[in-house]
Amino acid sequence: MPVDGSSASEALRQGSRVVVAGVSAVVLILLTAAVLLFLNLPDANAFNAGVERLFVENTALTGETEIRLLEILAQSGTSFAEVLVSYRAVIFVLLVFSAALLGVALVALLTIVSLNRRLRELRQAGLQVSSLVISRAERTVTLNAMEFPLTEAAIETLAVLAEARMDDEILSGAEIEAMITGRNAADCEEAAGATRIKRLRDALGNQLVSELLVKTVTRKGYMLSADRSVIRMQ
Repeated sequence: MPVDGSSASEALRQGSRVVVAGVSAVVLILLTAAVLLFLNLPDANAFNAGVERLFVENTALTGETEIRLLEILAQSGTSFAEVLVSYRAVIFVLLVFSAALLGVALVALLTIVSLNRRLRELRQAGLQVSSLVISRAERTVTLNAMEFPLTEAAIETLAVLAEARMDDEILSGAEIEAMITGRNAADCEEAAGATRIKRLRDALGNQLVSELLVKTVTRKGYMLSADRSVIRMQ
């Protein structure tokens, strides 16, 4: 099936919107976490305020030892405040770095998904069946410009599928086996026809070609996916 330009553009726009929404959600979540974290961090001056309150409320602490102890406490409070400020800076840098990494990862993931989808569409469009020539005499099938040599059993299976496709019919495995062997379909096993289909796909070799050419219809059987107007028998 050819790639529809409008649908591809719409898919691209949708992908871009998903990327923007995802990045915005990641940034919003991290900003919320950062605000909550900073709000719940202790006040850097809380320790110094406690030491100052000790000086004010305990006027009896006039001895050299007590004063020295209070000075040590004040220095410890100052060190604690400086460490807490540095922690805030480190936490902020880590949050920014995490936001950048998550954003890049999300963009990369969606880009890979988009590219894989686009590649699959291009590969399918590139294998659009425009000509299917089956030569029983030479035991070959020519798909577009690609020629595949087949075994006698594989060419018979393909010919049966081609004839059914021209009549817009879907054949079960038992019906394929019956048409090739000339027996009644009721006397044939479904597995025998399924085996013939598998061998045909193996003979075609190229997985994309075999999946494109021979289609499995769930609970019904098998058919060629090529349009009947492009099929020619020789």
